[in-house]
Amino acid sequence: MSQETRQLRVRIFDELSKIVDPEINTSITDLELIDNVDIEGSDVKVDLHLTSPFCPAVFGFKICQDIHDNLLKIDSVDNVTVNVSNHFMAEQINNQVNSSPKPPKDGDAPAAAQQGGGDAPGPGQAGAQQGPGQAKGP
Repeated sequence: MSQETRQLRVRIFDELSKIVDPEINTSITDLELIDNVDIEGSDVKVDLHLTSPFCPAVFGFKICQDIHDNLLKIDSVDNVTVNVSNHFMAEQINNQVNSSPKPPKDGDAPAAAQQGGGDAPGPGQAGAQQGPGQAKGP
């Protein structure tokens, strides 16, 4: 294993240790939920299990989404695949998390701005609301 890969592995486990099981309020690394971490260049795959096959699905989604998003914020990581097993909704969790958009890396513009998205139209756009005292355009 190269020095770069070793350093990345340390950084990955540092990020994983920040993720807390919301039901137990304990780090997923302290709970030993991580089964395997594979690193191939800038691609990372995390295999994990949850505390119970019937752990509330909302907690399973949260843990897996946090893994996905936290690891993608690491500069040298471009792709993250999360694979939860031994859970009654494993397939749905994996599909949703792994198809979710990438969060912005620290220092990047917000994702909505990068994608031209956002919920509210900007000034001068169709559907923009006029505030009190604002002149309406031509």
